[in-house]
Amino acid sequence: MPGAVLLSLAASVLALGLTAAPDARAGGKPSTELARHLTAIAALAQPSPTVSIPEGKFILGSKRVDDDPYGLWTQFDDTELPQQRVWLDSYDMDRDEVSLGEFLAFLHQRKQHPPEELQKLIWHVITVHSVSDQTLARWPALYVTWKEAGDFCASRGKRLPTEAEWEKAARGPDGKLFPWGASAPDSRLAMFGQHHVHEIPILAAVDSHDEGRSPYGLHHMAGNVAEWVQDWFGFDYYAYLPERNPPGPSNGRYKSVRGGSWKSKTIMLRTATRGGASPDQRSATVGFRCAQSSPQKTEHPPRAK
Repeated sequence: MPGAVLLSLAASVLALGLTAAPDARAGGKPSTELARHLTAIAALAQPSPTVSIPEGKFILGSKRVDDDPYGLWTQFDDTELPQQRVWLDSYDMDRDEVSLGEFLAFLHQRKQHPPEELQKLIWHVITVHSVSDQTLARWPALYVTWKEAGDFCASRGKRLPTEAEWEKAARGPDGKLFPWGASAPDSRLAMFGQHHVHEIPILAAVDSHDEGRSPYGLHHMAGNVAEWVQDWFGFDYYAYLPERNPPGPSNGRYKSVRGGSWKSKTIMLRTATRGGASPDQRSATVGFRCAQSSPQKTEHPPRAK
């Protein structure tokens, strides 16, 4: 039912907080005082450690539940059906979301100014809320387009994870409901369910909330900021995806976004919940992390004696 699927995606877009119009324009030159802070924040950038995800099968997607409409195991929508076991080759994933310090350093290296929305946010939280440069440096990057996220990862010799890679890193091989297990999220486990009357993001440091880590030790695979992945969003992709290393659809209108954000409700933090956004979208609720394919092992013939 295409109409129902479109409504489903619209619901996931709204649930992620992606309500602003797409705008990929770069920002103008910041004021002298703001530029000083941007430089200081960039100078505090710390790269994320990398976590190795072993090869093997994992449980992707959800089983259909029709008799428990408010249950945590009930699918958010039909795009996460059917549940199946999928094989992934080994790969590496950043333990943490890319930080604001790293993203500002990247823009500085490219001689680009941050987008206007990000400049306004940083200036506001510094001047009104007295947030320090040190705190901002450990915030997750936000107001990032899908292309900027991919360019950042490429500059580090990495890439965005595929949607399947993201899901395995979030839930492990056995299909955990949330990164930490089956219990409902709370403030110890995730940054979520926040509200600010002026829509100011309420964020946590990218290396915080140890109790909410995924089975492989990754932080904030639920909440804080939702995350761009490599794939186009395929409404019915799970119905025909390959059993090994699914690359995502070959084209589409939206790019997939996973994990829920600081303002998301509980259902968006489920490891199987899917969402999407225009690749040119900038949002206070979407950031990213990088991945990297593991070197392929080469088998050498035995040496003659």
